[in-house]
Amino acid sequence: MTSESLVTPEPAVRLRLDLAYDGAAFSGWSRQPGLRTVQGELEAALATIVARAVPDQPTPTLTVAGRTDAGVHATGQVAHLDLSAEQWGAVSARRRSAADEHDPQSSLVRRLNGIAGAEGDLVVHRASIAPAGFDARFSPVWRRYEYRLADAVASRDPRRRGHTLWYPAALDGGAMDAAARALEGLHDFAAFCRPREGATTIRTLLDYTWARDDDGVLVAAVRADAFCHSMVRALVGAAVAVGLGRLDAERLVAIRDGAARTSDFPVLGAKGLTLMEVGYPDDAALAARAEQTRAKRELTAEPR
Repeated sequence: MTSESLVTPEPAVRLRLDLAYDGAAFSGWSRQPGLRTVQGELEAALATIVARAVPDQPTPTLTVAGRTDAGVHATGQVAHLDLSAEQWGAVSARRRSAADEHDPQSSLVRRLNGIAGAEGDLVVHRASIAPAGFDARFSPVWRRYEYRLADAVASRDPRRRGHTLWYPAALDGGAMDAAARALEGLHDFAAFCRPREGATTIRTLLDYTWARDDDGVLVAAVRADAFCHSMVRALVGAAVAVGLGRLDAERLVAIRDGAARTSDFPVLGAKGLTLMEVGYPDDAALAARAEQTRAKRELTAEPR
């Protein structure tokens, strides 16, 4: 055994990124050949910043809390990346501006925004060294989305048209809110999810409410432990059917309990949907939460 084999390699550094984006020009979060995606833009920027400094190691990849679909926005998205000791050393040693002279995380944020954020529709707010056990994808205890819908009685602000769905009919917001609240709890939401082989559709819908803001725009607040594919937009479509008087809360609960896709309501468009926030447990519970989420059991699945 050589002396080199006795040397313990330096641990990797895990960085947490907090970011926001306007989803209109992105084909979703996930990297896709030939398409502009949030992950693709950020990883290309990381290749420029990190891989060129340490060319003999793979470019860092991102793991995200919620893989948003094409057109979906985010103000509170979270991702992480792992850097080897050599890569982190190269990032830390790079020449920095006076504003971030003693803070390599701020320097990385500035450079990411200078490359990936050049179009102005993607902003990294913070980079921080993640606490032990942190996993952007598996550690969350909840995700919160907002959906904005301007119906026929709402004031329509053209400055927000890219983030608000304009609906041509008047909707009963009170009925929508009552029906939404009736769906809360731990249930099989297969009726509201696009099926994926081997994935469970059991979720805990922690909060689902509708209220009008000062302009009369209907705003949904939806919070769950995780969401399956198209779930939020299907929940919104179901509420709109209630607001039109085509369904009531009792029928909507029966559809949920039937756990089968239905044509009773549409899946609404992405432009009104924004990922607002991702909730994590205390630092001491991060690793346990990640392990629990990864575990293959009846009530867990790949989170979004």
